[in-house]
Amino acid sequence: MGNLTLVADYFLICSGSSRIQTQALCVHLKDNLLDGGYPLLRQEGYQEGKWILLDYGALIIHIFLPEERSFYNLERLWGGAKGIDLGCLMPPPDLQSEGALKWRGDL
Repeated sequence: MGNLTLVADYFLICSGSSRIQTQALCVHLKDNLLDGGYPLLRQEGYQEGKWILLDYGALIIHIFLPEERSFYNLERLWGGAKGIDLGCLMPPPDLQSEGALKWRGDL
């Protein structure tokens, strides 16, 4: 995305099916990124849990409820950006549990 905007080099766009799930995704990502040495610069929307934004400088993470994701449609807005296949990050099918997050490699 670096050639499309000065805002960030990468966007990660994901969804949770409820406010509790978007907030849990937020906490999980923040904890793991902090453990990996990536400090959070800014956070918005956690209390409402409809659209949570985590700003890590070069990476901006958007965590949406499905209705907000559909309404704001960031995938369309940034459709010219090159996608990165995150499929390599998924555990093997035999280790995936029922209800696990579904990754879309085209985002």
